[in-house]
Amino acid sequence: MNYAMIRYMLGWVCCIEGIFMLMPVLVSMIYREGSGYAFLAVAVLCGTLGAALVFRKPKKRNLAAKDGLVIVALCWIVLSFFGALPFVLSGEIPSMVDALFETISGFTTTGASILSNVEGLSHTSLFWRSFTHWIGGMGVLVFILAILPLKGGSSLFLMRAESPGPSVSKLVPRMRTTAMILYSIYFAMTVLEAIFLLIGGMPLFDTICTAFGTAGTGGFGIRNDSFTSYSTYQQGVVAVFMVLFGVNFNLYYLILKRKFRQALTSLELWAYLFFIAASTIVITFCIYPSVGSRFQAFHQSFFQVSSIITTTGFATADFNQWPALAKTILVTLMFIGACAGSTGGGIKVSRVLIMLKGAHKELRLISHPRSVRKVKMDGRTVEHDVVRSVNSFITIYIMIFALSVLLVSLDEKDLVTNFTAVAATLNNIGPGLEVVGPTGNFASFSTLSKFVLMFDMLAGRLELLPMMVLILPTTWIEKSGKISRKKA
Repeated sequence: MNYAMIRYMLGWVCCIEGIFMLMPVLVSMIYREGSGYAFLAVAVLCGTLGAALVFRKPKKRNLAAKDGLVIVALCWIVLSFFGALPFVLSGEIPSMVDALFETISGFTTTGASILSNVEGLSHTSLFWRSFTHWIGGMGVLVFILAILPLKGGSSLFLMRAESPGPSVSKLVPRMRTTAMILYSIYFAMTVLEAIFLLIGGMPLFDTICTAFGTAGTGGFGIRNDSFTSYSTYQQGVVAVFMVLFGVNFNLYYLILKRKFRQALTSLELWAYLFFIAASTIVITFCIYPSVGSRFQAFHQSFFQVSSIITTTGFATADFNQWPALAKTILVTLMFIGACAGSTGGGIKVSRVLIMLKGAHKELRLISHPRSVRKVKMDGRTVEHDVVRSVNSFITIYIMIFALSVLLVSLDEKDLVTNFTAVAATLNNIGPGLEVVGPTGNFASFSTLSKFVLMFDMLAGRLELLPMMVLILPTTWIEKSGKISRKKA
């Protein structure tokens, strides 16, 4: 284990977070709010601690795959801990557990909240909640990789551990350049959405917070009714951009390089769009009798489908009151999630496709046992390691999900609440059904359940493995001793 490199990367995370916290300080100055002092104090603390940790550069800067997983997990925990301190110091969320829950929900782009009166927060805290979505959407370590060169395959190990999807590849030979390209696309799309929202008459502060929440597919709203009170145009813009941010960012790079054929023939992209279109049509017919307007039924259906499959979590209606079929489709979309390489959560469309193709191959082998068949995606054979990693992911996913539901059930809430609470946090969505529906929150859960759900949020955002490796005893037990051979 490269402990020196772990210390060094944690230091950089503290430094970057300290810089990021200057943004809410600026907001507090604009609105003349006292809560900015809490953010300034934590920014100084992060900067001081970070500078102390990065002052001494490690001699060995190469990382193994295990080191990358541990670094990513620890960095996200440290990031969340310091990110929660301003809420506690300012008194806006006095409980450290609740503040940590809210902050982890923000950085992991989950959007699950313990707050019943969001509008009671200061502009400073509202901005920080939404800004954590934007930071966590692409990943803080991806941002660090864009400014901090590492040797060998170290950068790739870190990006693979933090980025969503079954596999991560370089867009260009240098991983640092890849990180810069991804963040440039991310930033440009965020600005583009903000422009469209401003054209639609949304206030500047609302626009910035909404753009941050949409880009990170997070879902923290700054109004108690989430997105219900905004205009149809503004809701439509957000719905479209939620879909766009759920697409693999590699495809945007291919489009910029004018490789349209390669980008638009992606099976994952078309499957993702098919899930959205089919779900929207079915739900539209389900809710039309109660809504009474075809356009409003389609509008609400498309917005909610876009919000759930991209794991954003914004809401324009209380879908908890929708027919059973509509709610079942939304819960199914919670598990499917967005595309790999996007800012969305869930299992990911690519994994679903690989599982379906793998199952089809096994069924065909039963009928034709001597045939040689391979799993293919976009005309290319999916490597055995990728198929194996997908199977391992699903196994670990089911184990964590089942154990989480079991532990959360100790609170004696109904099964639908427990099941969808875990689904909403492990898949980084935010709202579930019943108690944790779009008009509810997670405040009534016990401290134990909140810690379980916090673990689920981190595990879901980091694709399970970093958090699992972090808690394994074998990760921290170094094998010592050499095996000597005696000459005959």
